[in-house]
Amino acid sequence: MKIRTILPILLMLTLFSCMKEDPIVENGYYFPPLQGNSWDTTSMESLGWDRSQLQNLRNYLKDTHTKSFMILVNGRIVFEEYYDGHTATTPWQWNSAGKTLVSSITGIAEEDGLLKINEKVSDYLGKKWTSAPEAKEDLINIRHLLTMTSGIDDEESQLTIPSKLLYKADAGTRWAYHNIFQKLMDVVANASNKTFDDYFNEKLASQIGMDGFWRHGLIFRIYHSSARSMARFGILIQNDGKWMDKKIVPKDFLDDARNPSQDINASYGYFWWLNGKSHFMLPGTQEVFQSTLIPTAPSDMYAAMGAEDQRLYIVPSKKMIVIRMGDAAFPLKPSFAVSGFDGELWSKIMPVIQ
Repeated sequence: MKIRTILPILLMLTLFSCMKEDPIVENGYYFPPLQGNSWDTTSMESLGWDRSQLQNLRNYLKDTHTKSFMILVNGRIVFEEYYDGHTATTPWQWNSAGKTLVSSITGIAEEDGLLKINEKVSDYLGKKWTSAPEAKEDLINIRHLLTMTSGIDDEESQLTIPSKLLYKADAGTRWAYHNIFQKLMDVVANASNKTFDDYFNEKLASQIGMDGFWRHGLIFRIYHSSARSMARFGILIQNDGKWMDKKIVPKDFLDDARNPSQDINASYGYFWWLNGKSHFMLPGTQEVFQSTLIPTAPSDMYAAMGAEDQRLYIVPSKKMIVIRMGDAAFPLKPSFAVSGFDGELWSKIMPVIQ
């Protein structure tokens, strides 16, 4: 009798154990648990990578003031190191890499029926949210904010108060990097009748186990989190906006976000930077560079890129995510692709992974 009683219990415990673990893997892709610090790893040897090239990468990371660095394949950690006292739970600023969070939450809000990206910004913020003439202000829709083509003068100020948002060109005719993107956060807040932070945490961060927070200042609104939380966001985006089988960000919105969003700067989507395109433009200049963004990186790579070289790279062909957080690699040079950091970093990564 005892054996007959025990066997069904053991069978139920075995099934329960499988039920807990199996959903973490979806179509061969690993998703870390929403809570706790456990995270599956995979070895370089199993991927056929060249470990002998790893020290060159380590040396470069240390020499360029890196604090957190991760490489993941299929959601599993292949390489993870921390420097200068940082750990897997230390928060750090995303800077403009956090724009991609704003892009994603805008797509979620549209899916929720709260807004439409082709509608006027003034429909959500009211008239005179800029100092542009009313007819010119009415040309600016939400998509123009997502694509950096609002036509607002980027040379005047990065403040987003109406008196500093001056007309430069008709919306859609000029690409220029500007903090005006932050008005999207106000659009989402007004459309949802919640604070932006609350809506973001409810609809995105809590759904994928992110541990970060927004810090709001006079000029900047910057997200802070651990490198692992940045990796969680990378996993979500790499999986077309789904966490396991749950849709978080609409795939059709992401398809638009990860492709050229306008004809002026081919290497820019909805706040995502795109490699492998014929030309690119950079913040603070109207110069057009006739080259791919990062020639040493895989051509299908796209990235969230922030000041002082905060980076989230996603490489679909290799099912790979690369995270870099830290101080500026070259403090006396502009911290963008043309600074040389991205190209040099990928010149150290490629010998390891090829």
